[in-house]
Amino acid sequence: MRITDILEKECVRVPLAAEDKIGAITELVDLLHEQGRITDRNAVLSAVIAREKTRSTGIGHVRAVPHGKSAGCPALTMAVGVPTTPIDFSSVDGAPCRVVVLLASPADEMGPHIQALARVSRLWLTETFRADVAAATSADELYDAIVRHQG
Repeated sequence: MRITDILEKECVRVPLAAEDKIGAITELVDLLHEQGRITDRNAVLSAVIAREKTRSTGIGHVRAVPHGKSAGCPALTMAVGVPTTPIDFSSVDGAPCRVVVLLASPADEMGPHIQALARVSRLWLTETFRADVAAATSADELYDAIVRHQG
């Protein structure tokens, strides 16, 4: 699986208007809904927020990967955003998040969901990718960085 199999360029937003965790999650879910990637915005939003309440998705290297499974999501999909000001996601390394990667999948789809989470995590292990993401000043630049580094 390539990240661009589930991430469309139109589902990348730089900058996010949100200034907090719930706002960023909401903005990215709304973006997926606007692009027709999910059918029930409220169900997907509820699933992602419920998952976030069980354990923070701030996983270090200045990124958060909020995610959830819902019947309101017909297929695995992703949205990515860069907030103007880093957001506190209670990350494991204590650093505020500069990139938020939201992943949504159908309620009964476990394997691809886990595979996508792993793919995102592996991508962030590359220092040159993290530098390219940090340098991105537009959605196009961020999407192009993902395309170049996804392997």
